[in-house]
Amino acid sequence: MALSSRERAALRAEANHLDPTVSVGAGGVTPAIVQSLEDAFRSRELVKVHIGRTANLAARDVATDLAGAAHAEVVQVIGHTTTLFRVNPELRARRAKRAARDTQ
Repeated sequence: MALSSRERAALRAEANHLDPTVSVGAGGVTPAIVQSLEDAFRSRELVKVHIGRTANLAARDVATDLAGAAHAEVVQVIGHTTTLFRVNPELRARRAKRAARDTQ
């Protein structure tokens, strides 16, 4: 699922106020980091990841590795922070149900 530039821009705007949820340290991309990212994607579709300065890895490489491991899309990479997006059908269904309930 490739994001269009318009979708990517909207997600960047939405991610602007988010704080990083997952942190990558000197160990790089480990199974524990991927599991932490999976946990974050269970409750949201947009996740910010902080790549520590001790990681000695290029932020873009880490973003690509994490996106591949989590079946997500890289929205942006700025400095030592990347934003990833993955559609969560359960969240969308809950939002639609809540919106329908609120309009009644």
